[in-house]
Amino acid sequence: MHRKRAVRHPIETALTWATVAASTAKGVMFSVSALFFTTVAGLSPATVGVGLTVAGAGGVVTAFAAGRLCDRFGPRRVLLLASTAQGGALAAYCLTRDTATFVLVACVAVGAESMQRTAHVALLARAFTGPGRVGVRARLRVVDNVSIAVGSGFAAVALAVGSRSAYVVAVLSAAVLLLVALVPLRALPACSGVGGDRPEGAGRSPLGDRRYLTATALHALVSMQFLLLTVGMPLWVTSHTAAPDVTVALLLLLNTGLVTFFQVRATRLVDDVPSAGRAVFRGTVMLLAACLCYAAAGYPRGAGLAVALLVAAVVAHSVGEIVSETGGWELAFALADPAGSGAYQGVSQAGVAIGRAVAPVVVTSTAVGLGLPGWILLGGVFLAAGAGTRALSAAPSVPEPAR
Repeated sequence: MHRKRAVRHPIETALTWATVAASTAKGVMFSVSALFFTTVAGLSPATVGVGLTVAGAGGVVTAFAAGRLCDRFGPRRVLLLASTAQGGALAAYCLTRDTATFVLVACVAVGAESMQRTAHVALLARAFTGPGRVGVRARLRVVDNVSIAVGSGFAAVALAVGSRSAYVVAVLSAAVLLLVALVPLRALPACSGVGGDRPEGAGRSPLGDRRYLTATALHALVSMQFLLLTVGMPLWVTSHTAAPDVTVALLLLLNTGLVTFFQVRATRLVDDVPSAGRAVFRGTVMLLAACLCYAAAGYPRGAGLAVALLVAAVVAHSVGEIVSETGGWELAFALADPAGSGAYQGVSQAGVAIGRAVAPVVVTSTAVGLGLPGWILLGGVFLAAGAGTRALSAAPSVPEPAR
């Protein structure tokens, strides 16, 4: 007897193929951008760092503004505009030779990427309801992770060649992939049935919704764990442990594998606001455990025990990431006013952008800079944010005053 194959919603199908193209481009840029900016564009590492910091700050603003634009013009139009702008900006990197141009192009590229994320989530908020909405987002995140890994593999060819031309080809390929992502996105109105370009009705402002703003701020703290993995962990492994440097790449692969296999399964833990709050808290308990394991890995003199502790840390970190993200997605959707889904998701994505913007300074000044006390402090911040989220989610909703 043949099992019936589940039929995917046409919006999910379109977003899946768009994510494959866009995230493959992202993987290419993750791998080659630093060397491209210094080798091809001739910029100093300090200039690149300052420029990307400025662009990151601008990305917070565009993430928020994109939410308002989604409510006014529809998330599909914003998604198309942002994807086109980002593809053009990546191509423009190849013409960049001075600081001012680099900062300008970087602001467009990073700002457009932030707009994409907001429009993407706003579209999910409109098209799906209930627990299935978080499931769709989980499946798309798996596609995102796998596609980034594929893009990194493509970029390895350019890194192996190491020539100026190879880097230019890699960046232009990423730009083309972003434009390819427009093809499935353009089909959204025909397949949506929810008004892909329909303006949203007037809802209350998220800036006056204290519960939503508090949940967003707490999630911003938890979201620093992403940079702990990509910034803090590599610095800690290479500078403070006896583990070989290649361990960093293996640990990142382990994280990718765990997220790929367990992210969708974790959605079974969440079906309403209270369960989402509990999931976030459980995730932050695991993040605290990960911080303690990272710290412990700095003590053994032998590489074997150090690597074992680092593997334990990344397993705990990955579980914490998977569970806390699942709960955070549900809260961002369920606590929002459906009549202003774009504005609410814009606030949520701006919060994540702020958390990721400050994370490198926080992580390097605590965990990497202070050692064991810093790791305990950072883990405590995660746990406090999780406890606050659980308390906020358990509290009954307070009706908005009549207007």
